[in-house]
Amino acid sequence: MNFNSNNRKCFVRPPHFKKRMIMMMFGVLILGIGLSLLRMINLGTDPCSCFTQGITNYVPLSFGTCQLLCHVVTFLIVIKYDLSMISFGTIGNMFFVGYISDLFKWIWSVLLPAGFFELAAVRYLLLIPTVLIFLLGAAAYMCAGLGSSPYDALPFIISAHVKKISFKALRMIWDISFMVIGFVLGGDVGIVTILVAFFLGPIITWMQKKMEVLIA
Repeated sequence: MNFNSNNRKCFVRPPHFKKRMIMMMFGVLILGIGLSLLRMINLGTDPCSCFTQGITNYVPLSFGTCQLLCHVVTFLIVIKYDLSMISFGTIGNMFFVGYISDLFKWIWSVLLPAGFFELAAVRYLLLIPTVLIFLLGAAAYMCAGLGSSPYDALPFIISAHVKKISFKALRMIWDISFMVIGFVLGGDVGIVTILVAFFLGPIITWMQKKMEVLIA
């Protein structure tokens, strides 16, 4: 496929670039911390992480490495079809969220008593705060406007070529497909998966409006 002029816009410095970079890095850090807690309370994760968890059951690699490799595959497809979706935030998400999650998952295991996250009361008490931390990270990362993760970029690219299906329906099919495959492979599906599926969009939109003043 030939690239048009918009497809060539990659790693362009937008207005308020430094502020956007700081917000992107903050978002990636918080996303990783939130994901580490989601994995610890074991009540489900987002579809992409669920898929990655499933893969880790079959290969001798860490969660962060598996997530990076999965992103690399989708990244190559995004590069071929729409370079405009790629920027600094894409790289930040690809390389760091999974490894930050691994790091903090280890930190929690060292700092907190053994079996802490196995207590039902603790897991459900941390449920809503953990989801909010995860959504805060996602909102900051997206609000920075420095590119999408390959996982998030591909539905936009597919939607541009499949006109008969709305983007909303296609995105749902995309997420559900990864969730089902992840579940079959042994990934973590639970109440968080449902909460993320239904509330991710509205909450992130609300948070983004609040954050936009920080990069104005």
